[in-house]
Amino acid sequence: MIDLIIYHLHIVGALYAFTMRWQRDGIKGGALAIATCGLVFTILWAITGPIAYAVMPASATSPLFTADTLSLVLLLIPEIIFFRAFFLRTSDAPERDQADNPS
Repeated sequence: MIDLIIYHLHIVGALYAFTMRWQRDGIKGGALAIATCGLVFTILWAITGPIAYAVMPASATSPLFTADTLSLVLLLIPEIIFFRAFFLRTSDAPERDQADNPS
C-alpha cells in the first residue's frame, strides 16, 4: 500500500514538472521533463534496490513494508532534492533582455 502511495506521488510530480516546463518551453520542454523524471527514477531505484535488500532482513518483511518499499523510501530522499533543484527553483533575479539594459 505504501508502494502505491509513493508511485502516485511520482506521477503527480512528473505531471507537475511537465506542466511547468510545457508552459515555459512548450511541448518539447514538457516531454524532456517527463523523460528526465523517468530517467532519474529508474537510475536511483536501481541503486537503492540492492541497498534495501542488503539492509533489510528477509524475516522483517510485512505486507505493508517490504524491501521494495524501503528502496522506494530511500529513493524519495535524493529525488526530492533533485525535484527541488530542477523544477521548484525560482530565479532570484528577473530575466532581462539585452535591449532593456543598454551598455
